[in-house]
Amino acid sequence: QVHLVESGGGSVQAGGSLRLSCAVSGYTYSRKCMGWFRQAPGKERENVAAIYTGGGGTYYADSVKGRFAISFDSAKNTVYLQMNSLKPEDTAMYYCAAGVPPGPPGADDWWLLLRADEYNFWGQGTQVTVSS
Repeated sequence: QVHLVESGGGSVQAGGSLRLSCAVSGYTYSRKCMGWFRQAPGKERENVAAIYTGGGGTYYADSVKGRFAISFDSAKNTVYLQMNSLKPEDTAMYYCAAGVPPGPPGADDWWLLLRADEYNFWGQGTQVTVSS
């Protein structure tokens, strides 16, 4: 059975940093797309970052580019989201998700799953609150 467990959320002041972790168990397929989504009350779930575990390709939403960094530790089967220069508008529940790109390899972003409905497995979420 596949489990994704997020941790690392919390409350910080604007300008601060947090590092989210997502430990994946029961899903060792090497070529998967891991994504971080966030959802604020009354808003749609937004894909903020994604990484291809088979080659390290990354994606960032414009709203977090230059401030957030996604990484994957294959030995631990864990994906991280380093969040720096946090803003109040980053306040949301953050979820990690895993999915398999339909393939085959082609354009540079062939592996990227952008929509929430493209992902097969989800964590329970971790709350991030940024105060001004």
